[in-house]
Amino acid sequence: MILMGLGAAATFPKGTWAASSAAVVSRTFGTARHKTHYLECGPADGPLMIFLHGWPELSLIWRAQMESFAAEGWRCVAPDMRGYGGSSAPASSEAYANEQVVSDMAELHDHLGGKPAIWVGHDWGSVIAASLAAHEPARSRGVVLISVPYFPDANALPTLVPLVDRRIYPADQYPDGQWDYYRYYTTHFDAAVSDLDADKAASLASIYRSGDPSSIGKPSANSLVTRKGGRFGDAHRAPPTTPDPALWPATDFAALVEAFDDHGFRSPCAWYLNDTANIAYARRAPNGGRISLPVLFVNGEYDQINSIKGNRYGDPMRAACADLTTANLLGAHWLPLECKQELVQAIRAWVQTKGLSAARL
Repeated sequence: MILMGLGAAATFPKGTWAASSAAVVSRTFGTARHKTHYLECGPADGPLMIFLHGWPELSLIWRAQMESFAAEGWRCVAPDMRGYGGSSAPASSEAYANEQVVSDMAELHDHLGGKPAIWVGHDWGSVIAASLAAHEPARSRGVVLISVPYFPDANALPTLVPLVDRRIYPADQYPDGQWDYYRYYTTHFDAAVSDLDADKAASLASIYRSGDPSSIGKPSANSLVTRKGGRFGDAHRAPPTTPDPALWPATDFAALVEAFDDHGFRSPCAWYLNDTANIAYARRAPNGGRISLPVLFVNGEYDQINSIKGNRYGDPMRAACADLTTANLLGAHWLPLECKQELVQAIRAWVQTKGLSAARL
């Protein structure tokens, strides 16, 4: 099916978090191996909908979706993923392999009662939601993947580069296509982190921009990182940039910056350093990683990196998902922020079509 064009709580650790809606509470759960900070709203006895963020995000990216679905009877939970916000940030890069993060989410899910949930993931959160569904399907009723599709052989350079659209990225000019920025992490990690950390607020403001329809079919700036000597070129720091208020509410963006001021970009960027481990983990999934649960993929029309329209990027997901629905939104990569209510509508329509709505439980 294709849906097209769908236009006892802890205190918040920082002052900016305290400005959050009273309906959203902050909690922390820990085990011997990991601590997870998470946000929660909605009825405690409602069916679970768990939202997983990606790079370089925070649980607060899901505010609009959480508040909408909580009002409809869902118990909505959004963790800070490993390396982010109030959650543990191990020093070792190997600690950010997918298997470790899936284990974090399995522990959190058990803590929340362990009933099958709707898992909603964006960016690297999409990778984790799909990995959890493939490895531990009993934890899911359905999965929503936003911006990054599912790859049964792992979201890793050996998987991604062969799928590059060479009409846009000729191999002699762009050997890694739009994934050049990913390659740069693996070859110049310290430099990449240093550039982002040089002015964290400006880095974040420059990263979170709305989509540009005129960019479709043109090489992404992310394909030029290596030849520029870094994301920001010779400056090695983000230019002064005003955050887009249409994307982040001001208090939430302040909380995002505060979290990165505290911990920096090193741990979030370490997620890109585990291709070998992630491929090995993916290949241990039952049934070759095939997912039989209902899956919704939400595509950004203007996403130069991840769009599955007009290319082969979505083919592995189509082959591996037995019950796949796709929706296309008029935004780029930051769909939870760019298309707040349109994303709610796309998820709601899919939930209702699949008989997964809170009202039917």
